[in-house]
Amino acid sequence: MALPVEEWRGIAARRWAALKPALRKRLATASLGEALRVGCGLLGPEEAALQRLCRRARTGKEPAAARFYREEGNRQFGRCRYRDAVRLYSQAAAHEPPCSPDVALCFANRSAALFHLGHFEVCLEDIARAQSHGYPDRLLPKVLLRKAECLLRLGRLQDATDTLTAVENKMAIDGIMTSPIHLTLLKKLSQLKTEIHEKESCPEPAREAHGDIQRESEIWEENGSISGASSSLSLNFNTERGRHLVASQDILPGQDLLKEKAFVSVLCPGEGDSLLLQDSSETVWDAQVTNADLYCHRCLTQLLASVPCCGCSYAKYCSQNCADVAWEQYHRTECPLGALLLTLGVFCHVALRTVLLAGFSEVSRLVEWSHDDDNKDLRNAEVGGKHPSEAPDTRAGTKGIPGCNDNGQYQSSYQAVFNLLPHVEKHSPEHKFLCMLSVVAICKKLQETGLEAAALNRESSAMGSEQKTYEKTSDELSPELMIMAEAMLRHVLQLQCNAQAITVMQELESGDGAVVNKKPVRLATAFFPVLSLLNHSCSPNISVSFSGTAATVRASQPIPSGQEIFHCYGPHRCRMRVAERQQLLSQYFFECRCQACLDELESDVESVSMRNSFCCPSCQASMQGEDMLCCSNAACGLSVSRGRLSQRLLDLQQQIKKAVELLRDGKADEAIKMLLKCQMDARNFLSPEHLLMGELEDHLAQVYATLGKWQEAARHLERSIQLVEMHHGPSSVEMGHELFKLAQILFNGFAVSEALSTIQRAEEILSVHCGPQSTQIQELQEMKTCLLELPRSILQRT
Repeated sequence: MALPVEEWRGIAARRWAALKPALRKRLATASLGEALRVGCGLLGPEEAALQRLCRRARTGKEPAAARFYREEGNRQFGRCRYRDAVRLYSQAAAHEPPCSPDVALCFANRSAALFHLGHFEVCLEDIARAQSHGYPDRLLPKVLLRKAECLLRLGRLQDATDTLTAVENKMAIDGIMTSPIHLTLLKKLSQLKTEIHEKESCPEPAREAHGDIQRESEIWEENGSISGASSSLSLNFNTERGRHLVASQDILPGQDLLKEKAFVSVLCPGEGDSLLLQDSSETVWDAQVTNADLYCHRCLTQLLASVPCCGCSYAKYCSQNCADVAWEQYHRTECPLGALLLTLGVFCHVALRTVLLAGFSEVSRLVEWSHDDDNKDLRNAEVGGKHPSEAPDTRAGTKGIPGCNDNGQYQSSYQAVFNLLPHVEKHSPEHKFLCMLSVVAICKKLQETGLEAAALNRESSAMGSEQKTYEKTSDELSPELMIMAEAMLRHVLQLQCNAQAITVMQELESGDGAVVNKKPVRLATAFFPVLSLLNHSCSPNISVSFSGTAATVRASQPIPSGQEIFHCYGPHRCRMRVAERQQLLSQYFFECRCQACLDELESDVESVSMRNSFCCPSCQASMQGEDMLCCSNAACGLSVSRGRLSQRLLDLQQQIKKAVELLRDGKADEAIKMLLKCQMDARNFLSPEHLLMGELEDHLAQVYATLGKWQEAARHLERSIQLVEMHHGPSSVEMGHELFKLAQILFNGFAVSEALSTIQRAEEILSVHCGPQSTQIQELQEMKTCLLELPRSILQRT
């Protein structure tokens, strides 16, 4: 969650309401620094309540949890559910102390599951981890045999032979060769030696290169003035639009415009984040998987076998290198604060990590710089009706366009992050008070626990004299922490308007995997200083994709020279009515005047509303009205409340969810029956063009594909595609994802000509939105290559 937990928000609201009116007025108009100085004395009464909330967040190493997850992993392993076993062993390892036999057992068990999944290289890494963490000597022959078998599968015959020799020597030294376990090991040892001998005698022929023609990398000429941007863009500024990017030449669809790595990013716990916030008296552990278990907490790479943090059970990494870098840059400070950061939300976490990455010297320099600007009364130099982060901002030390460095360059740097507007005067006083109390709580925790030195990038010895001045129980913060707190509060307020969600297409677990179904998932919250320059439009001309912490912006349509580059902040004209979009965009403190909004307001035609409307339950004619809906067919005249039909829609969505769960449990026949019943119900009160009608067709296609009924699956998915095209357009990324699924179905159903034409359509769309090197494009090309290699006689018949 972006904001603190609901209970802390309620405590802060009550504390604000209890303040004297004069103090509320003072805080409402105070600068960030002044608000923090006052706020340090206001947290005290609420600290105990915050500590109680933090005790609900389980981020420490807990042996009981480790036992639970290890035993659950063993159960899943016994059922041959090796992927689930890997995740459970990873969770167990996260709760075990480092360099202990118990964590070594977790890594060894996980290596066994990885071996069965065919991940031999990663299996070897886990075996090495098990050994380095003190794996029991008596069990060593078993994992060494697994190591030898991995090396054999990887074709590393000499290494496999050496490992088998080590196993033989170990068993000979132990001198116990007659127990059933050792007899089994001896039998396995003999089998592996035979396999190695056979491979050495009959080496596999070298595979012929397929000669795949790699798509030539697009010629990329970087902009000399804008970090990570193409030379086809220019940075402009005026009082109406603020800072914004404009095409300096004609741009083609699919052309890369910006490649930027996030200055800072923090993984969002995911839909299951509430599991971390439960009563500490509960002893039941949940095996539900969240983003925190699936992605590296530093680089956001998808995890297969995670490396746990040595100090907490929450942070997990893709490699020991990522764990070490994270520890040096910020996690040594964050680790003891895990429960507090989960309680206070992602925005506070991003703010803390931002200042830790920037370093105290740079933070201090820019905070002092902002004080100089405050004296010039530049804080309110904003204009209305535009992107919130792009208002005039003539900060000292810049040349020409605000936010640029002394050389006139706009870089993806902390200075650029700092220059994003916090809109102090536009946030509600209550919200600013909540953010201020939360930041004070973090900084006081740093001071109380002796983490101040790490946060300020200093040696503890250098902080000795200052630490004596500010006692652990003091209501004051040290001058250095006050500077850090002011920067953090600024960043928390900035994030409401400038936070960029990093999203991924996450694979859904359903069916037998013949057709891969994916959905977009918010993975992390980040600061992208250059990407933040893009103004909003409800009909954007670019598409943004992510790889780890890096964003790539591509043109989604032709952009003529001189046209502004527009991003969509969420509310898209294809997804909701103009009134709904305007309401959602109000959080960014501007009224959208993009061309799409102006056109809809002038025409007074809301096509999205019509497509997603209700129809008469009696005669299926369209329904009209606001709270009370009336049938448009005068001969019918049925009236029904919108609330009643809305509740019926919610009930239907719950039934569809149950049907999807049946499919995931392998009960395809039951899923079909439930989905067909849902479809009949939906036709009775939803318009034929309603998006849910398309979702039903999509789910039915998934079920039929699971059963191998490819023609039936294709028929349902083609109906879904018609609705997706109607809602999102023929060249939308949503259309590309649906065509990708159809290509898989046609490929599996051996409909060669239809599959090839669908692959081509999907490639054309997805290469624009996701780039030619995306996973989906690669899979489409593999399918096409496979189909084209079929005998000519087969191609002619299909």
